[in-house]
Amino acid sequence: MPWDPEVYNQFKDIRYQPFFDLMNLISSENLKKAIDIGCGTGEQTKILSEKFSNTEFLGIDPSAEMLAGSNLFQNDRLHFKQKTVEELYDSDEKWDLIFSNAALQWSDDHEKLFSKLLSLLNENGQFAVQMPVQAENVLNQILFQLASEEPYKTQLEDWNRVSPVLSLDEYAKMMFEAGLKDLNISIKVYPIIAEDAEKLFKFISGSALIPYLERLDEVNEAKFINEFKRRIEENFDSFPAIYAFKRILLYGRK
Repeated sequence: MPWDPEVYNQFKDIRYQPFFDLMNLISSENLKKAIDIGCGTGEQTKILSEKFSNTEFLGIDPSAEMLAGSNLFQNDRLHFKQKTVEELYDSDEKWDLIFSNAALQWSDDHEKLFSKLLSLLNENGQFAVQMPVQAENVLNQILFQLASEEPYKTQLEDWNRVSPVLSLDEYAKMMFEAGLKDLNISIKVYPIIAEDAEKLFKFISGSALIPYLERLDEVNEAKFINEFKRRIEENFDSFPAIYAFKRILLYGRK
């Protein structure tokens, strides 16, 4: 089941606020060369390139479907490539800004990953990353529990997505040891007001649910979705309801 930009963008307003919060931490000083990791459709990379008009930007994303329309945004300072963040392990290319909004939670072994990314910063380079705190978010918890139970555990061949996102302390330590200063590290709640359980289901169906459904056949996929929706409804006493969606924001300068 590939990523679907139309489903993902149904919650564009909700998904964009942490992007703007992260962007506002960035300084234009000495900012010549930047990479946006997990750029998706490229729309946010375009916004970054417009704000920092003296900077060359490269947006990378592993999904051809998400990148399909990014060619519309390309210009002399803005380019896109289909590429995974793991491919950067073999790179020594340096950047004045390493930016990633709601993408690195899909990559494993954050100690190894963040250590590598931090090593790719130029002197005075900036590091700006935002990720959902999946293990603390209710919808992710419901999804993880459901996938750990039968018959879905067997149907998924014992696969379940354990979030790689570390604690604030661990990220702070890695950033400090990499020589970053002006650290701005926080967890912020971005509330979603849901009129019904279907809205909450649609929100997670555009991201965290995808790898589960792609492992199920059509019949079991439908059963999994129905049970997931039922548990979402059961978890919230009444509607409209507030979903306190938590995200971690990391910023520092070398």
